[in-house]
Amino acid sequence: MKSVAIGRGVQMPLVGFGLWRINNDSCADAVYNAIKSGYRLFDGACDYGNEAGAGEGVARAIKDGLVKREDLFIVSKLWNTFHEAPRVGEIIKKQLADWQVEYFDLYLMHFPIALEYVSPAVRYPPGWYHEGTNVRAGKASIQETWQAMESLVDQKLVKEIGVSNFSGSLLMDLLRYARIPPASLQIEHHPYLTQDELVQFAQKNGIVVTAFSSFGGLVYPKTEKIDSKSALSLLEHPTIASISKKVGQTPSQVLLRWATQRGISVIPKSTNVERMSLNLTSTAFDLEESDMKSISDLDIGLRFNDPMQFLGEFPIYY
Repeated sequence: MKSVAIGRGVQMPLVGFGLWRINNDSCADAVYNAIKSGYRLFDGACDYGNEAGAGEGVARAIKDGLVKREDLFIVSKLWNTFHEAPRVGEIIKKQLADWQVEYFDLYLMHFPIALEYVSPAVRYPPGWYHEGTNVRAGKASIQETWQAMESLVDQKLVKEIGVSNFSGSLLMDLLRYARIPPASLQIEHHPYLTQDELVQFAQKNGIVVTAFSSFGGLVYPKTEKIDSKSALSLLEHPTIASISKKVGQTPSQVLLRWATQRGISVIPKSTNVERMSLNLTSTAFDLEESDMKSISDLDIGLRFNDPMQFLGEFPIYY
């Protein structure tokens, strides 16, 4: 399995398994089956509401002798309501307990947004809403949160730390004061949203980029903004279909390889065992440079995962 070195030399698989939008009740089986299929990287978050299920899958796989803990690369994320320094340590202990592990290989700041604290005893998973109504901004700075995350490395609760959904300017600012530089940047990335400048800046600074939503907007609801762009499914796009036929690989494999060939790791999700295997083997071939360019030329700056559509007071992508 191909991997990439992140942070201080930790090896991270190029292709992992994303856990977003998998129900907690079915997550244990999904993780267990993914491990049987060969996956070693699992990308989760407390806001996904399925970390307990994921932990059950991992524990079962270890018990059955499929893997050892050190064979796995487990990623989780800090939610916005836990950005205050004392809350960072509080929530990661719950997350580790849910996963039934002693450390995370990579821990990300999920969004560069601090929201008002809500106790896990009141609502969990936390979500975007405060007491079921409106979002309330918190007061923690990104610097306060990052320094608390650095202490998690010192305590050996995580091996590496990183960020998600950061713009280039926020990343640049973070690099100015980080004692432990971010090892990874996770962003929405697909041919409709290549984010070339951000990717290049991160990679130039030794930050490995991970793509989510590699297949575009399959799991996102249609909105007026998206409809106006006439966003044909990438899996059905003529350009992707033509290259797929040319190289003898599925459209999903072509889309994943386009990313990994650019040095970007991917975390596709599928609960279908056959598609799991197809996604995992997507690094077994190479695309010609002309095909890479044809895919990149599909960029129209279309963002599907856009909190600004319901959080107008938080313009995080500008």
